[in-house]
Amino acid sequence: MKTIVLQQVLPDVFAQGPIRPSEVWRSEVKFEKGKHYLVEAQSGAGKSTLCSYLTGYRNDYAGSILFDGMDIRTLKENDWSSLRRRHLSLLFQELRLFPELTAMENVEIKNRLTHWKSPKEMAEWFDRLGIADKMEAKVGRMSYGQQQRVALLRSLVQPFDFFLADEPISHLDEANSETMAALLAEESERQGAAIVVTSIGKHLPLPYDHVLRL
Repeated sequence: MKTIVLQQVLPDVFAQGPIRPSEVWRSEVKFEKGKHYLVEAQSGAGKSTLCSYLTGYRNDYAGSILFDGMDIRTLKENDWSSLRRRHLSLLFQELRLFPELTAMENVEIKNRLTHWKSPKEMAEWFDRLGIADKMEAKVGRMSYGQQQRVALLRSLVQPFDFFLADEPISHLDEANSETMAALLAEESERQGAAIVVTSIGKHLPLPYDHVLRL
């Protein structure tokens, strides 16, 4: 997949009231493979909603969203399953980890589906992010910042053309944020993929090609 285009998209919940100025809603926006995008927003402006639209979890909007020119409203659930496994990866703001499983088990769940990374590569990622000693720890007993790093690793063990990161470093310090950004940038460059990051202030330190105000 090479392009995602939004054409006059507006969440239904915003349709009845005044709309804040936006470079995304009620506009035409193109996200291109290989580029980095930062979508800045105030709380409540719809950044998580945008990610949900682009990954097919919600469709309560007016306008059109096109993947390589195809309206995503025509996609079936099987199509979305394939897209999420091979072309789209989402780092959820709320993480959606399994607290009763270990950090490594949370990552392995996806890797068993994709067969994308070796155990050695995954262990090296844990080490780079400073959580090698937490690989066998239950996620529910880890800090939120540690969980954010586990969620990043889980979202990276798959092929993707577009990587969506919804407020990914809210609980990380500068050093961990930079390490996380470097790891994501390396894997995205390896795949020639785009990165789309949403932020309400603190954003992933990457060289962005475009900054959009939501």
